[in-house]
Amino acid sequence: MTEERRDYTEDSLFDNALRCRQLRNGFRFSIDTVLLAHFFRPRSGEAILDLAAGCGVVSLIVAYRWPETGLTALELQPEMAELCRVNATANGLEERIRTIAGDLRRIKDLIAPGSFSRVLCNPPYRKVQSGRVSPDTVRARARHELTADLSAVLQAAAYAVKNRGRVVLVYPALRLSSLLTTLQDQGLEPKRLQMVHGYPGGSGKLVLVEAVKSGGEQLTILHPFYIHQAPGGEYSAEMAACYHP
Repeated sequence: MTEERRDYTEDSLFDNALRCRQLRNGFRFSIDTVLLAHFFRPRSGEAILDLAAGCGVVSLIVAYRWPETGLTALELQPEMAELCRVNATANGLEERIRTIAGDLRRIKDLIAPGSFSRVLCNPPYRKVQSGRVSPDTVRARARHELTADLSAVLQAAAYAVKNRGRVVLVYPALRLSSLLTTLQDQGLEPKRLQMVHGYPGGSGKLVLVEAVKSGGEQLTILHPFYIHQAPGGEYSAEMAACYHP
């Protein structure tokens, strides 16, 4: 590992209430991660799995917003799993965020089936043959399906979540058809869907989806979410609220 890869930044959320350590030049969390962490409201005491957790920022946000929840963060890459542990400890959340370094493709060796009420996931977006693969291994594995494709991710989610439990994902709008089909292939019925646009009048860039294991066929399409007020403009009120208490 090079010295560059060992260079970190210390970033904050919720007016410095949360601190998050990240690789300066490796994979870093972005708006899609923040949106995922805000796209649901768990019940008190629910056990939540953060699948492909990265540095743990989804777990941090969920733990901060809902103090009665407990989370398990599962991350393949040891360097990122260690960052997840560091971030939980730095924010006094080590008792509520448990980190597992392991491969979701071997999830049966790591956790018991149906252990969680909810599973959250921001999976790799790009197929291996799609676009330039980063020379940085951490970034490449986070962005491209080098270690697990969408089917493997959702198979792991379906294994981990209890019957009638919920799986919540953020994914590119361009791959929505594949996402919905693969969810249903794994017995996860889409229940809520929200398209994320850069600004009013712009095309959908991301999609947020919540599915229920063994749920019935009934999908609610929510009002679109706009990141900016206008092209190149300020954050929308909804987006700004995601970064503040």
